[in-house]
Parts: sequence; C-alpha cells; structure tokens
Amino acid sequence: MASLPLTLAARLLPTAILAIVGWTMASSSHEEAGRTSANGSPAGSAAPSGSDSGSGSDSGSGSGPGSDGSKDAPATYSKPPAPCTAIKAATIKKLVPEAKTAGKQLSLTDPSHRTGCSWNALKGFDYRWLDVTFEVSTSSGGQDGEAAAKASYKRLKKSITAAGIGDEASVSVELTTEDKQQTREAVVVFRKGNAVVTVTYNGSDFENKKSPDDSEVRDGALTVAKDALAGLGPGTNVEGDQSA
Repeated sequence: MASLPLTLAARLLPTAILAIVGWTMASSSHEEAGRTSANGSPAGSAAPSGSDSGSGSDSGSGSGPGSDGSKDAPATYSKPPAPCTAIKAATIKKLVPEAKTAGKQLSLTDPSHRTGCSWNALKGFDYRWLDVTFEVSTSSGGQDGEAAAKASYKRLKKSITAAGIGDEASVSVELTTEDKQQTREAVVVFRKGNAVVTVTYNGSDFENKKSPDDSEVRDGALTVAKDALAGLGPGTNVEGDQSA
C-alpha cells in the first residue's frame, strides 16, 4: 500500500492524543477510587452492603453457587497481575493487528495496587486502541478489600450488564464523531473478589471516516475481559490460605 498521505497523518495525531486523554481520565478514576476506598465509601455512593448476590466462586469462571449448592468464599488478591502478559498474544493479534503483543505498561501511581497495559496500531487505514487496567483493593480504615472493590465497581459500572465475567460485570458502547471522523469505543468493567478490571477498546477507519460496528468493539472488549479474568487467577480463598 502507498505511504500514508500527509492529510491522513495529520488526522491520526489528534485521534491518538484523544485516546491517550481517554486513558488518562480512566486511570484517574481508578486512582480516585483507590484513594476514596481507603477512607470509606466514595462521595455520592451508598456504602456497599455486607452481601452481594453477584459474589461468585474463586474458580475464575464467574459462576455462583457450587455444584453442591454451597457458595464459595470470594477470591482475594494481594496484588494485581503483570498486565501486559495477562492478555493472550493471540487476542492482541486479532483485535489490534500490527501491534506489538508485548504492549506498553502504563505508569500508575501505585503499581502494588493498580497496573495497566495498552496496545495500539494502524493497519492500512484501520486504527485500533486497547488498554486494560487492574485495581486490587486491600483492607483499610475498617473496610475490607472486597467492600472497597464493590464501591469502586459501583462507581465505574456501565449501563449494560455483562453475564459470565467475574462476580459482576457491565459494558457500554459509544460512538463519537470529530471533524467527520467516527470512533466507536467499548468499555467493560468487572469485579472479581477484591479486584476491579477495566477494558477499553476502540477503533476508526481513516479511509472512509467510519468506525467499526457495535458488535465488533463490544465483542472484542468482552474477549479481552475474559482474558483478564483468567490472568487474575483464582486468588486466595478467604477461608483458607491457598496460593494465587
């Protein structure tokens, strides 16, 4: 294919900047949630109840009661996983063609509790951006880690419930247009035990100024969320002291 025209390159720069700004806002929300969880419930949200019908097993499948009818203890994580290796290389190759599968680790203020990784690339005129962040809440100020994670999830949750991912999950898809260029973005937020994960996936076609359809970005983000759930691992069962 011929070299990228100067007009296309000029359009790419603001799009990339917008994507970075979007990630910065998302990561800021995670950091704010982390700060507020240390002091109790975030402003504007009710304190989470002691029980949650969304709590499931620690098997990583997001299922509820076990086969014997009993309910497993919630998964507990002491730290987030290495974010760039938590997502399968095959997933990156499929969703972000031409991107380096190693990704770029995001610089967050407290990597012992929050980590993230991003991938982005242009294949021909098709641009794709993906990032994933992991946030692990620990007991602080009389609030246990799972309660803090529930408050964080409540703050970040999206409009549509997504079944089968962690203890609770939600997804949203949004289309934006700037200078006649469309960009469609899907965001998935899910909680597993005391961990909250956010996946952002978006794309644009700079040749026809269109965007991928809803199902492409939504299904892509949900696939990454399932990878991220597996990347978290089973965690430590609160009723025992199993290794993660």
